[in-house]
Amino acid sequence: MIEKTKAAAVTDNKTDQNFAQLITPIITSVFAIYLTIGMTLGVLPDFIKNDLKFNSLIVGLVIGSQSLATLLTRAYSGKITDTKGAKLCSSKGIKLVVFSGLLYSLSAVFSSNFYLALGLVFLSRMVHGIAESMLVTAALTWGIGLVGAEKSGKVMTWNGIAMYAGIAIGAPAAIWMKSSFGIVYVFISVILMAILSWLSTLKLPALPVDAAHIRKPFYKVIGLISGQGLGLAFSSIGFACISSFVSLLYTEKSWGNPSMAFMTFGLFYVLTRVLFSSFTDKYGGYRVALVSLSVEIAGQLLIGFSVSQNMALAGCALTGIGFSLIFPALGTLAIKKVTPQNRGTALGAYAAFFDLSLGLAGPVAGLIAGWYNYQAIYLFGATSCLLAMVILFSNTNKKKKELVVRG
Repeated sequence: MIEKTKAAAVTDNKTDQNFAQLITPIITSVFAIYLTIGMTLGVLPDFIKNDLKFNSLIVGLVIGSQSLATLLTRAYSGKITDTKGAKLCSSKGIKLVVFSGLLYSLSAVFSSNFYLALGLVFLSRMVHGIAESMLVTAALTWGIGLVGAEKSGKVMTWNGIAMYAGIAIGAPAAIWMKSSFGIVYVFISVILMAILSWLSTLKLPALPVDAAHIRKPFYKVIGLISGQGLGLAFSSIGFACISSFVSLLYTEKSWGNPSMAFMTFGLFYVLTRVLFSSFTDKYGGYRVALVSLSVEIAGQLLIGFSVSQNMALAGCALTGIGFSLIFPALGTLAIKKVTPQNRGTALGAYAAFFDLSLGLAGPVAGLIAGWYNYQAIYLFGATSCLLAMVILFSNTNKKKKELVVRG
């Protein structure tokens, strides 16, 4: 009995080592690319407003244009990943990041011509957004294909850590670099990070592509995973409320520097992913999603009814914990709805719900703040999470009824 236990432990250890060897290059690649996204977010608002002399509306349009490009190319990214392979899709995405870095650099060189520079920045943001769409879809599909669908939750979890860590580190690093050396060096670093991303996955094997397989159209895949996608969309609103409006809440309440709120959310988000990365594969996406949504609701309500800065910080922490595992939890349920040959398309469609949520949550939350106050936004966030739970329950009951009918 003891020998069997030891043998199982050795097997598990080898499995973990194999997982790390296969997934680390992909995570490194994703981290490098999201460093470039964080770096541009850190310097572009100041560059557009103070160097190019445009107003806040233009700043918002420029920053948002990348997300729009990402959303609109999710279907294309999924198709390329499924039909040409994740490695090829990743390589094309990296080339686009290099191209965007060149465009960013040109905008800095021609900054004296305000409209030309602005046009170059807009173009670079669109290219950067397309690259992000291709790289994330490819990275998730590639990782799951290499380690197996049974570890899909773990793959999604570590990809998420790389993404958020890249943004969190990239923004302050770029601000320091700009003040020390100039913005051109920031944009050149975008190109260098893209090259690092390419080098990190250079030796990884490509996934086989079944060219003969008839793939479902994107709109049909959306229909298959719409339950999980809508659950993700509604659960993401709490995150959008914090990222967009917590600083204004702090100003309204005279609570001082809001950076602690962002840091608290980010810290607990990452810690939860690191400590509980195996929970989705171990306990199932449905259970993890329900528990996560319950915690996120509690966090949003705490912020909504907060009477002190510490109470709001506790709400940010709970929101970070709750939101952290929802993407991988619902994602594992989504990819079970399709064949491996449609996995890239499914992941692209699933992520599109997240993009759409972030795009719509800001304006709706802004209207709520105008009608009531900033704390009311977080009651909207809690209600959205509750709707995500209802959708999850509804889909589960529907599945049970279908099984009964088939039986």
